[in-house]
Amino acid sequence: MKRTLIEKPDLAAFPKEAAEYLDGAAVYDSSCSPEARVYFIDKGNGYYLKASPRGTLKKEAEMTRFFSGMRLSAEVIFYVQTDKDWLLTKKIDGEDCTDSEYLSDPERLCDTLAKLLRKLHETKATDCPIKNRTAEYLQTLKENYEAGTFDPTYCYSEYRNMSAKEVYEIAKRGNDLLSCDTLIHGDYCLPNIMLKDWNFSAFIDLGNGGIADRHIDLYWAIWTLEFNLKTDRYASRFIDAYGRELVDIEKLKLISAIEAFG
Repeated sequence: MKRTLIEKPDLAAFPKEAAEYLDGAAVYDSSCSPEARVYFIDKGNGYYLKASPRGTLKKEAEMTRFFSGMRLSAEVIFYVQTDKDWLLTKKIDGEDCTDSEYLSDPERLCDTLAKLLRKLHETKATDCPIKNRTAEYLQTLKENYEAGTFDPTYCYSEYRNMSAKEVYEIAKRGNDLLSCDTLIHGDYCLPNIMLKDWNFSAFIDLGNGGIADRHIDLYWAIWTLEFNLKTDRYASRFIDAYGRELVDIEKLKLISAIEAFG
C-alpha cells in the first residue's frame, strides 16, 4: 500500500480514542480513494485509521468485526463517530493484490482470486450482521437511478449504447432474479484482498458485504482482473477456477447493468 509521511500531523483533528496509538508514532497518508482518508500509524505492529463522512463506516465496522471473528479480516480496535466516522484496525501482514509481486504472475493471481472467493462463498454465516445485502443493493439501484447516476462503462458491451432508462429496465429484473443466500465481500477487487507470499492474510474494505447473491462478487472479480491487468483474457480462466457450474452468465450481465448506477 502507498504511504506518504505526514511531517506534522494535526493530532487535534483525530478522535481522542486514537491518542494512545498516535503518541510518538509516525503517521502516513495511505489513502487510495477520494471517499475516505486512511492513515497508517507506525507504532508497534502498526494500525490503520480510516476516516469517512459520518455514518458511512458503521456497516464496514460491523462486517470487519464479523470477518475478523472468522479470521478473515483485521481486528477492529474501535469505531467511533465525531463529526465524521473513524475506524481503527490492526495492520495486516502482507500486501494487497495490486502489489507487483502478484501482478507479475497474472495466471496464478487469477486462480488465487477464484479459489479464495469460492472458499468465502462456502463459508457458513448464520450470524452475519447484514442479513439481506441484496435488498440494500437493489434499493441503492433505485435511489441512484432517480438521482441521475449512470456510468455505462460498467455494463457489458451489449448494454453500453443504451440509455439510462433502458439499462434500468434491465437492472430492475434483479428484484426477481437475485438471491440472498451467500456471504459476499461486496467489493471483491484486488486492492481489498491481502496476501503474504501468495498465502491469504485478510479481506479489507467490507462495507458492502453481507448475505447476498454470489454474482455480485463474481462480477467485481472479473472486472478487477480486467481493470488491473489491462486485458479481458483472464475472465474465462477465472470462471473455470471458481467453478463454471456455479456461474450464471446472464446474472453477470444483470449485475453489470445494476453497477452502471453505482
